[in-house]
Amino acid sequence: MEVIPAIDIIAGRCVRLVQGNFDQETVFSDNPVEMAEQWAQQGATRLHVVDLDGARTGYPQNLNVVQKIVQSVGIPVQIGGGIRTLETAKKVLQTGVQRVIIGTSAALDNNAAETMFGELKEQAVLGVDALNGYVAVRGWQARTEERAIDFARRMLTLGVKRIIFTDISRDGMLRGVNTIAIQRMLDAVGIPVIASGGVASINDIKRLMPLQSKGLEGVILGKALYTGALCLSDAICTACQE
Repeated sequence: MEVIPAIDIIAGRCVRLVQGNFDQETVFSDNPVEMAEQWAQQGATRLHVVDLDGARTGYPQNLNVVQKIVQSVGIPVQIGGGIRTLETAKKVLQTGVQRVIIGTSAALDNNAAETMFGELKEQAVLGVDALNGYVAVRGWQARTEERAIDFARRMLTLGVKRIIFTDISRDGMLRGVNTIAIQRMLDAVGIPVIASGGVASINDIKRLMPLQSKGLEGVILGKALYTGALCLSDAICTACQE
């Protein structure tokens, strides 16, 4: 199971939010590139970058920082936030990132989703952000009336190859992972899933390990790393155990 550090960017700085609330922002570094290098040096094999400005405005705002991260770390980078069209997705991929995460546009525009997943294939990952079981969009500032599992199943028909599933209620809360919701998603889709939200300690990594056999491919770590509640190398070592 791959352990993936998250780097959330607002105005060129590395921050963390609580449940996606822009009014609850904590700045952890003024230099996201240095933070990315730190995680890579500690053994990360991939980075998860979120352009929070892009998620809120509908178009990526920090691509210059993202490109510097890609050039500095030498490991694959995936990015989400404001990637709403095929043209934008291709522009983001030109920075050297390996994968773009498609969320809002997929939830709100079936044609756009079909176009992006059909053309980008493995380079496009579906972001399923769930708030009380329903899909959240526009940087989690709005909620749809579609259940997360139904949305994921609908996207399977359009060629989605991989999902990042985030439980918003757990994000930034250090309350532990929602293994029940993750297992339900795994059972519903039958493709690789990366879990996000709620990891608080090494015990959460251990709780996720049995789900590998059901298709859990990785886990994204955020606040626990930045507060020191969890050591990246320990998490990676635990996740590599059979």
